[in-house]
Amino acid sequence: MQFFGIVGLGVAAGVLFGLVQSAVTAVVCEFQPAALVVHCVIGLILGLSLAIAARVGSRPQRSVRSLVKPVVILLVAMAVFALAAGVVGFMMARSGNLMLPAELKEQIPAEKWAGFQACALAHQASYNVAFVGGGMMIAWVWVSRKRWRERTRG
Repeated sequence: MQFFGIVGLGVAAGVLFGLVQSAVTAVVCEFQPAALVVHCVIGLILGLSLAIAARVGSRPQRSVRSLVKPVVILLVAMAVFALAAGVVGFMMARSGNLMLPAELKEQIPAEKWAGFQACALAHQASYNVAFVGGGMMIAWVWVSRKRWRERTRG
């Protein structure tokens, strides 16, 4: 049951972050329902991987409760990096340092370019942090199970 609880934790984190990010980016640019699906899939990948690292094998197992704080820390890191990337993207596009590509001029009005760039960079930053930070967290959980066993033996 703990295995599926950890998977659920990952999915819930993905959905929660997706809802918050979609609500915030909808203010700057348009609401993108596809982003919610992407966040659910990323949460599922994180949850499954984390559950395997925490529960599979002969090492002492980690509980759902022991993983809540690391997941919350990952979500906060994603939010901070997304916010920073969004602000930088907006400022750079507004100042003319990020020009609207010619092939997109018909699809994106020039007055919406700064908002579009802010949203694009914020989403990309959150995905990057999710994958890198999630990978680091999964590795940390796996290694922490081995270290816990070594401490209890000595």
